[in-house]
Amino acid sequence: MRVKFAELPVVDQDRAIAFYTRVLGCTVAADAPMGDDGWRWVELAFPGAETHLHFLRRENDEPSDDPVLVLVDSDVPGAAKGLRDQNVEIVSEPQDAPWAPGTTFAEFRDSEGNRMVITDR
Repeated sequence: MRVKFAELPVVDQDRAIAFYTRVLGCTVAADAPMGDDGWRWVELAFPGAETHLHFLRRENDEPSDDPVLVLVDSDVPGAAKGLRDQNVEIVSEPQDAPWAPGTTFAEFRDSEGNRMVITDR
């Protein structure tokens, strides 16, 4: 058994596609019409990952208080710097994770206001 996709709430699908492809290196795995209101079935693929992201319609544009996705990168400080260099909002700078000694994490917001975590484990 495996996870096919995880749902990610977005307000603007095109803006989110641009963010995830430009900033995080994703590719568009699916982009097809879905219904009469202009909403599309969009799935993005991370390099080397089996699980895709599927865009779910976000009910409002309020930033999320809690993280909605955790990404793994062996160089959290470098990843945070790369995000900052692309003018991505860093919510918390790289630091030791209190829940997992020896683990580093940082947090940022995507184009849709979703709070995201980067961790090295």
